[in-house]
Amino acid sequence: MAQVKRIKLGSQGLEVSAQGLGCMGMSAFYGPPKPEEDMIKLIHHAVDTGITLLDTSGSNGRHTNEIFLGKALKGEIRKKVQLATKFGISFAPDRKRIMRGDPTYIRKACQASLKRLGTDYIDLYFQHRVDTKVPIETTVWPLFPHFSFTFPQKPTARRI
Repeated sequence: MAQVKRIKLGSQGLEVSAQGLGCMGMSAFYGPPKPEEDMIKLIHHAVDTGITLLDTSGSNGRHTNEIFLGKALKGEIRKKVQLATKFGISFAPDRKRIMRGDPTYIRKACQASLKRLGTDYIDLYFQHRVDTKVPIETTVWPLFPHFSFTFPQKPTARRI
């Protein structure tokens, strides 16, 4: 069997499989949700064949995607993968999607994702949709204490 190529993301040393597995369609958007047991087997097969980047979101299947991904990653398999999930989409009581970028929401969304995924860390955590009512600086600032960054002597970016 051919080996899946590995690549580095960014400058912090995170290495992932060049091919990832997007999990959204397993529980939402492309027809009815798929049987959880089948999707867990699919995830295990992907990891066994060298796919280590798994992508989900708390909004996929209204949280069900993160829940069954957490079940699939129980035990030693979690150490073999890099897990990406997102924040930024919330749901109103009438089931409409709401874009959220306020710090209070981000903290709650992150804690909820950690719980649903059954893990104590997320490898890649990023904004799914931009909340145009909240300045991007306000959105990303609360994330900074949770990450290690190396800044150049002179600023090279005006906005993050």
